Amino acid sequence: MPRITKEDKARNRQNILEAAGRMFRSQGIDAVGIAELMKEAGLTHGGFYNHFASKNDLVVEVCGASFAASLGVLAQEIEDGPDRHGSPLTRVVAGYLSTAHRDAPDGGCPSASLVTDAGRHSEAVQSAYAVGVEGYLAGFAAEFVREAEQEGRTLTPDEARRKAMRLLSEMVGALTLARAVRHVEPELSEEILRAGHRQALD
Repeated sequence: MPRITKEDKARNRQNILEAAGRMFRSQGIDAVGIAELMKEAGLTHGGFYNHFASKNDLVVEVCGASFAASLGVLAQEIEDGPDRHGSPLTRVVAGYLSTAHRDAPDGGCPSASLVTDAGRHSEAVQSAYAVGVEGYLAGFAAEFVREAEQEGRTLTPDEARRKAMRLLSEMVGALTLARAVRHVEPELSEEILRAGHRQALD
């Protein structure tokens, strides 16, 4: 039997991470077993422990990687600056509270899809989630300060952080509620998204 190369091992590990990211978001962490996960990744059950010491270690890494990807999108929007669609934060809110994001719970930002699971799991998982939250708060607060300066206003760091907390809380809350009722009350779900979109940056 041929030996697996470093490249193959790295690719297999990435396949596990990607499959876990999709499944944890859409089904919940506890609902996903290792055998089911490895099947989704196209690998054998026994191979899991060649890559991760435990499921908890995998969850921590998935949480960190998922937030890193979402924060990368936020950073790019801020770097791009205002355009015909509005300010960077206007675009971020529009994308986050979109029907497409609502209907793709296996992708997108983990802030809403893992919000309940994070609180039920280990301190390491909670810490990874907290790092992601802090990343959003820092990005939002910095953009609020920049916008205020551009408009000739003064916004203190504390004020900017409070605004950032409110924005993130409203976004996560609206998306979570919209997803919870979308199958049985689609009109209510859309109403929640629209209201969240309107209120977020008021």
